[in-house]
Amino acid sequence: MRSSVDFETIAETVLNMFDRHYSIFLDITRGAKQRFVLQDWEADRVASRQRITLYQKRVDEACDQISEQFDLSNVDKELWRNVKRVYVTLLYEHRQPELAETFYNSVFTRSFAHRYYNNDNLFVRPALSTAYLTGSNPAYKSYYPMKINLTECLQEVLRQCDVGLNFANFDRDVSYLTDQLQYILKTTRKYTDSYQIQVLTPLFYRNKAAYIVGRVLNGAHFHPFVIPLLHDENGEVYADALLSESKDITNLFSFARAYFMADTEVPSAVVNFLHQMLPHKTAADLYTSIGLQKQGKTEFYRDFLAHLRHSTDQLVTSKGTLGMVMTVFTLPSYPFVFKVINDRFAPPKRVTTHLVKEKYQLVKMHDRVGRLADTLEFSHVALPLNRFSEDLLESLKQRIPSSIKIEGDMLIIRHLYIERRLEPLNLYVDEVRGDKLEGAFVEYGNAIKELAEANIFPGDLLLKNFGVTTNCRVIFYDYDEIELMEDCNFRKIPAPENMQQMMASEPWYSVDEKDVFPEEFLLFVSSRVERKELFMKHHKDLLDVDYWRAVQERIRAGVIGDVFPYDKTNRFQNIYDGRILPKK
Repeated sequence: MRSSVDFETIAETVLNMFDRHYSIFLDITRGAKQRFVLQDWEADRVASRQRITLYQKRVDEACDQISEQFDLSNVDKELWRNVKRVYVTLLYEHRQPELAETFYNSVFTRSFAHRYYNNDNLFVRPALSTAYLTGSNPAYKSYYPMKINLTECLQEVLRQCDVGLNFANFDRDVSYLTDQLQYILKTTRKYTDSYQIQVLTPLFYRNKAAYIVGRVLNGAHFHPFVIPLLHDENGEVYADALLSESKDITNLFSFARAYFMADTEVPSAVVNFLHQMLPHKTAADLYTSIGLQKQGKTEFYRDFLAHLRHSTDQLVTSKGTLGMVMTVFTLPSYPFVFKVINDRFAPPKRVTTHLVKEKYQLVKMHDRVGRLADTLEFSHVALPLNRFSEDLLESLKQRIPSSIKIEGDMLIIRHLYIERRLEPLNLYVDEVRGDKLEGAFVEYGNAIKELAEANIFPGDLLLKNFGVTTNCRVIFYDYDEIELMEDCNFRKIPAPENMQQMMASEPWYSVDEKDVFPEEFLLFVSSRVERKELFMKHHKDLLDVDYWRAVQERIRAGVIGDVFPYDKTNRFQNIYDGRILPKK
């Protein structure tokens, strides 16, 4: 074992382990192209799970290697200041310096107690700017329609996307894209003669699609667009749509979606491009969307600390029904909720802390199809004690005493989940009427159906377990009772054989843990006749056991259904009513 003062070697070891990690990360990511070509969707799901678990494995490996080589039994403050200083110099001209800083933080916090987490030892703020960082290849390519014409420009865009397959009808797709983009240009702000089209070099792969991500630049104004590429029945590809509405592109990059596979040699360049397209998305949102969720956590935490410094409101209990499994609180001025697993679970809940963590991990690993809220998971989070309201602090002491500790003027939370704050569906439907109320129940049923197709049964279908986004999209966010669809046993309720059974307050038939009775689902909707009628109008099939068994059969047969992350009315086949241009 070497001396603990060898800070240069420690810094080099951490960076070498990060470089190894990111090399493996990119290898998995770059495999998305071949998986798309082969339509090997199961391999894609496996790769997605591998990529999520990769980071912690590499951090653990780095910690083990350092502890084997160096004596870390006594933490020397001067030593770790020197390690950090050397580490910064090693990052000069590095292509992923912000990710390498986060990796360093992970190695340090994994190795030492919380009391050593400070600005001297950690990258609480970034040490290097990534504003103009570039790699060996440009992050995006520019096209100038006014020098040639829009059609020829879009032909070049499709030819250079390198999807690895032939287009089923190249001229048709270019014609559709030209029509749609011309319409966008005519119906938005006046475009100058010097406008250009900029397209990200990497394709974005997710589920059964590859996406071309671009923007029209007109002076200082950006107009984003995304082109989804899908397979036809012959294995060739076609452009399915041109998405340009903010709500459609926002949904594509939603926190309720699985992470994209995008080849990012310089991730900051891709994130900067996306941020100009989607200015309402944070750096945390965008890093997370391309699979760099640890960097997303870092960006989130920095933003949250800055918000705390520039706000004065207090953390309070979140509105809605008090959770039996989680204690949930929020900062009203900040659009997130903080969730901690309760010490005890009130009946009828029959879960354990370990099981709840497993459910959250299942959601992290699974295809969320735009219907499951992603979570940021933190350990040993220190928050200013004076920012907790008295009522909330008392509630935390009663409900989660084993998860909190007060050290001086800080409250330390041992394990914490953070999610985007949503309006609880049960409260939302109390406030809306007419089309909005009907739309809420349409979305509620669609959420259940899309989750089912993704092999997820929510378990508890009460409205309080679903939330509504600002775009009126319904998301499920209570995970302690979710099950894989293939593990459920969907049954019909047996007909009573006598009056005694008919009048019984409890089921007279056996019920196993995995049994599900769809006929009962209407009880979860509401006791109000109007709401039941809306549900029956749009989603009566959810009460039919045969519907659920048919979904199960498709899942068990390996069939992966189509769940479009955009409105089907945007699809060219719907816009053009089947008009097909001939191949050339």
